[in-house]
Amino acid sequence: IVYSMSRIRLLLGFIFALLNSSALGLEYDFVTSGSVTKLMNKVYTVRLHSHDVKYGSGSGQQSVTGMNSQNDANSYWQVRSPTDEHITRGTPIKCGQSIRLTHINTNTNLHSHHFKAPLSKEQEVSAFGTDGEGDHLDNWVVVCSGKYWKRNNFVRFQHKETKAYLTCSDQVFGRPIHGQQEVMATLRDDTGSANYWKSMEGVFLKPTETPNKN
Repeated sequence: IVYSMSRIRLLLGFIFALLNSSALGLEYDFVTSGSVTKLMNKVYTVRLHSHDVKYGSGSGQQSVTGMNSQNDANSYWQVRSPTDEHITRGTPIKCGQSIRLTHINTNTNLHSHHFKAPLSKEQEVSAFGTDGEGDHLDNWVVVCSGKYWKRNNFVRFQHKETKAYLTCSDQVFGRPIHGQQEVMATLRDDTGSANYWKSMEGVFLKPTETPNKN
């Protein structure tokens, strides 16, 4: 198997995070740049998921769904710098900060645009790019209360370009991704909606600074 240098760097980053993470019994309160995590939806309790299956409509890009299983390796995402900024590894992510979420197994980025989602017909969310690099439509703003993205809190991800929030619909796919839930983006800003996500299983880089917990 031949891996690109970008793919190798991403895998090495995952290993580095593992060796410096809560997997060794250390506990950190904040999500930091370079950390790898699964994200659980507040309403439907599915994990944000992707895989090498393309949408049959819309953009035709790699599909993003909600997965019921907690153990599927295709639900890991790495928190990375946005396309127009560098965030040092281990830096706690601030509320209001832009990030990219890179899918570990396919090295594509969480992405959105003005194509329609296949089931709800809202805004499509896909996985896009090659070797971890895509474009400015991969940038998402972390919307949360306080100063930093805390691991135990639910947060929202607002697409920087379109202002739509990452969310789940109540609709479920058939073949070839039977039983997986539609993930899309919406402009509805409803505090009781499914546009809240929580960092769950993962490996977290030790903060490079000790932030104020407020």
